[in-house]
Amino acid sequence: MFEKILIANRGEIACRVIRTARRMGIKTVAVYSDADRNALHVEMADEAVHIGPPEAAKSYLLADKIIMACKSTGAGAVHPGYGFLSENAEFREALKASDIAFIGPDAKAIKSMGDKRTSKLIAREAGVNIVPGHDDLIRDADHAVAVAEEIGYPVMIKASAGGGGKGMRVARNEEECRSGFERAKNEAATSFGDDRILMEKFIEQPRHIEIQIIADHDGNTVYLGERECSIQRRHQKIIEEAPSPFIDKATRKRMGEQAVALARAVNYRSAGTVEFIVDSERHFYFLEMNTRLQVEHPVTEMITGLDLVELMIRVSAGEKLPLAQKDIKLHGHAIESRIYAEDPSRNFLPSTGRLRHFIPPEESDDVRIDTGVTEGSEVSVYYDPMIAKLITHDTDRPRAIARMRDALDSFYIRGIKHNVSFLNAIAGHAGFAAGTFDTNFIAEHYPDGFDAGACPVDNPAPWIIVAATMHNIHKTRANRLSGQFSGTKRRPDDDWIIFMNGERHAVHAEREADSHFIHYNDVDYTVTTDWQFEQPLFHCSINNENLTFQVERHGIWYQLEHRGACNRLLVLTEFAAQLYRHMPEKKEADSHKFHLSPMPGLVIKIPVREGQKVRAGEELLVIEAMKMENVITAERNSTVARILVDLNESVSVDQPLIEFE
Repeated sequence: MFEKILIANRGEIACRVIRTARRMGIKTVAVYSDADRNALHVEMADEAVHIGPPEAAKSYLLADKIIMACKSTGAGAVHPGYGFLSENAEFREALKASDIAFIGPDAKAIKSMGDKRTSKLIAREAGVNIVPGHDDLIRDADHAVAVAEEIGYPVMIKASAGGGGKGMRVARNEEECRSGFERAKNEAATSFGDDRILMEKFIEQPRHIEIQIIADHDGNTVYLGERECSIQRRHQKIIEEAPSPFIDKATRKRMGEQAVALARAVNYRSAGTVEFIVDSERHFYFLEMNTRLQVEHPVTEMITGLDLVELMIRVSAGEKLPLAQKDIKLHGHAIESRIYAEDPSRNFLPSTGRLRHFIPPEESDDVRIDTGVTEGSEVSVYYDPMIAKLITHDTDRPRAIARMRDALDSFYIRGIKHNVSFLNAIAGHAGFAAGTFDTNFIAEHYPDGFDAGACPVDNPAPWIIVAATMHNIHKTRANRLSGQFSGTKRRPDDDWIIFMNGERHAVHAEREADSHFIHYNDVDYTVTTDWQFEQPLFHCSINNENLTFQVERHGIWYQLEHRGACNRLLVLTEFAAQLYRHMPEKKEADSHKFHLSPMPGLVIKIPVREGQKVRAGEELLVIEAMKMENVITAERNSTVARILVDLNESVSVDQPLIEFE
């Protein structure tokens, strides 16, 4: 067994590997860039080595610096995590030449499966179902259009190397095909250093389902069930679960056997994932094989009881798998939600900044948090926007979903925009609960992003009760303090008017010790809570039902978040409520002459010039943020008066980019 391993990665996956290594008694070495000097993975590891500036191309992607770090610390093996060098065959060979073990498959398997074109040919030879498409590389935009017309729209344009949704575009016509080819090519070059592009038929109403496999050096290969990964936006997974609510036992067996056949065809040795596209009739087609650990591996661990990182380490050290296919049992259901630094209200554009507050829910046997940040950490523009993964498990899918929603209610993040409310809204969506979704779910139900303030609330009662209880606590304290100074004890008012979404709600509130009694809409509610002033989470029991709200007080308003929705409630006396009706509404400033940056990032293209007339939807700029190219388009027909930024300039969110006449 290895005495010391180096993790050639950062963030939550580096922390994840360190935890398992520590439990196994293996010392760990972290590597870090300037941006990660104070990162959690650096703090957790036994040793840490600085490898360069923030840009991944100048630090985490430099194999020679990783090898030097191994030699200087005496690390005998490298775990690559995912992304960066995890599927780089040259890195694998360089480690071997330096007599350093790679915790993953050999270079031949990485090279053959890492190239989508080669892997497709191997899959066909191994008897694996494949998607119809073009076997050769796409040379340029004209060639892309010609091939698309031959295959038939819609088509999937995708990078030959890499994964994770980078360098992928769906095209339904010639214009989308040309622009999609350019975007995919540029993203592939930026993310993987390889701009080769493939094209294949895009399967309508597809589900993205993958099979986890693990194999040892004696050829023992098993599959560990499937993962449902269809809840995606821009081809990046958001929520994953195991097992799939769509796949039956017979289909699982066929998919698993094909995944094992593919692994054996390339003499695979380690953990890997074979991804499939599945249509509405459960016909499945090979998509790609990821020769590394997947982001969503925890859901498989939760339902199998296996530690995939430990198995990878043991296999790499020459040990045999401790199980056969007959030993694999699936227990219950697990769901993973990816917590991203992004703004759902701005169509999921990246968000950067400092985590002023980061309070995850309490972990247990059935609630797990994988993260690489702590309160005060900086989320930068240089790396992937995922800041944590929340995984829940229970005996069946409905209970796992309910546990996930409770945990999301308790996941408190401030300082950056994030998608916690969005994830909670998805988990509560009827289509998700029924399992009747495909990869188009987010595009269909949230085409313009997600606004927690516009999320419908089926039952306002819990919101009204919580606001009334909080106000009762505040007023009781205020009256007690006022009495200490004046010498006169005052009793708080019992009757309130609560405004929520423009509607009036009358309540009567009383308090006795730690219990609050609220009368609302002809129903009596008993509320118990130990909430204290300024606590961001309001845990309570309302008529014996346990609930959690995220709460903040802004002046005279109470801002509450629960189950994906966010509302501001105002609690007033009857007299104050009468006066409030006459308060004028504040008008928003007119900014229609300016196009503001929807995200922080780097301006990499400005195709327009001053004085040029532009049409609605025409490309104005391209901003690169967190490895993705984001095209900024004109909202209406207009004329460019001034371009307010320069090429290669870093811009901040809401910074004016272009002024129109």
